[in-house]
Amino acid sequence: MTTHTHTDPESENEVKTKRPVGGLLGFGLALVFASAAFFSGIQIGSDIGGNPRMEAGLFSFFLSKTAPDEDADLRQFWRVWNLLDEKFVSSTSTPAVTDEDRVYGAIHGLVASYGDPYTVFLPPVEATQFEEDISGNFGGVGMEVGLRNGLITVISPLPDTPAERAGIVAGDVIVSIDDEDTKDMTVDDAVQRIRGEKGTEVRFSLYREGEADFIPVTVVRDTITIPTIETEQIGDVYIIRLYSFNALAEARMLEELSNFTKSGANKLILDLRGNPGGFLNSAVTIGGYFLPSGKVIVREHYGDSREDDVYRSNGRVVHTFTPETFVVLTNEGSASASEILAGALKEHNVATLIGETTFGKGSVQELVDLPDGSSLKVTIARWLTPEGTSFSEVGLAPNITVTRTPQQVIEDVDPQQEAALRWLHGDRTIGDAPNTVSQIFGEASGS
Repeated sequence: MTTHTHTDPESENEVKTKRPVGGLLGFGLALVFASAAFFSGIQIGSDIGGNPRMEAGLFSFFLSKTAPDEDADLRQFWRVWNLLDEKFVSSTSTPAVTDEDRVYGAIHGLVASYGDPYTVFLPPVEATQFEEDISGNFGGVGMEVGLRNGLITVISPLPDTPAERAGIVAGDVIVSIDDEDTKDMTVDDAVQRIRGEKGTEVRFSLYREGEADFIPVTVVRDTITIPTIETEQIGDVYIIRLYSFNALAEARMLEELSNFTKSGANKLILDLRGNPGGFLNSAVTIGGYFLPSGKVIVREHYGDSREDDVYRSNGRVVHTFTPETFVVLTNEGSASASEILAGALKEHNVATLIGETTFGKGSVQELVDLPDGSSLKVTIARWLTPEGTSFSEVGLAPNITVTRTPQQVIEDVDPQQEAALRWLHGDRTIGDAPNTVSQIFGEASGS
């Protein structure tokens, strides 16, 4: 039996517990931060090493050449193992490959065969570094990276961080890190190369859509302070920019919604652009500020292995909104917990989503410790919207698509926020919007 403990998320991973409404969302987006852990959707399982059947160690199966499953035919594996023993001659003077090296290589290949970028084997050194990521004991540049179309891609730089100040924007593809090609590099490998001691430099070569040449960027690492919320009022519109679903998010959102009711404003924009996720319980609790009691916020789908876990609103509604008075802004940097909240507000017809399709981090990972100090991070479930739609990989589409180019980001031009303001003031001609709200939403959902 595997036990689950709750750890705080960081710029890159988040931890999800099996207790009701516990944990973080969004792992696999590796936020290259310094002081928080935002990997979303990770469960920590740590009792495998205590299982008496496993005390012989990770290598017992391989080196004894006995199969753990009678249905698994490993004869070809051992033929190749023995042929390499017999025939291989190194073309360099490097030390011979050890049995440990070969076993780890075999495990890497086994895990990679599942084709899931979030299912990863971590040998002892990498596993230790991963634990440091969770505790946040390293320097970083303040951006989230993920794997998109097989390429290491910037999901979002955090505001007022070295990455943002250096001009890095969401959607930039990282071609190289310190002159090392990122082709076939995993997200974890990229993060290990990007993070480092505060005050040191890391060099990137970036591909940006629309640019003819790669863009060289040098960033000085720093300790990153992750913001939670910023607010602004423009006339009768109150704007809440939520940057992460961290431990402070629930209280800060409740405070700002209270400020909204006192402000005289009667319309709201919730800006989730560039928000990589955070605690699951934060997303569910915040959803309860907008949705009546019992409304489904997210489903956790385990395939055919067990029934879905369903997380519902606690009904602490602060203010009643409609799609005409409430806009949620999303972009390709909105991930995990952001997608959960946005999907619930959209499908329950509480808000209009404006912007771009979200990142698509809709899976849950479990982190299992192995006896030799290595770990396996394995996808165990998918997140589904209240209506049962998976946003994993494909993302969550907005009701109204309005794009924002990298150049507009750099120049602080914001057509998405402008579109939200126009929508809230009755303009139904923005983006690709139909003429009426009913054409966008149809009949109200009963989830």
